[in-house]
Amino acid sequence: MTALWIAHVTVTDPEAYGKYAQAAGPAIAAHGGVFLARGGRYQQLEGNDRARNVVARFPSFDAAVACYNSSEYQAALAHAKGASERDLVIVEETPPPAE
Repeated sequence: MTALWIAHVTVTDPEAYGKYAQAAGPAIAAHGGVFLARGGRYQQLEGNDRARNVVARFPSFDAAVACYNSSEYQAALAHAKGASERDLVIVEETPPPAE
């Protein structure tokens, strides 16, 4: 089953966070990740509001976890730490219903 990264982010240092975004994109793509949403319009209905919301799909749950733990992504993440407040969860997608 495919899996989703769902991130909710408040950027506190746009310059440093920009460095994260530049390096994170290729690391995510290298693990089969594709962005479904990346900072577009949203409406907060419940919980904590974060101005940036990102969803990426990976070919599997294991690929999503491997991406996060990869040296390339961890190097990118070093730019985001201290430059943002983030929540990130990996969620396995539900299979489509049988017809």
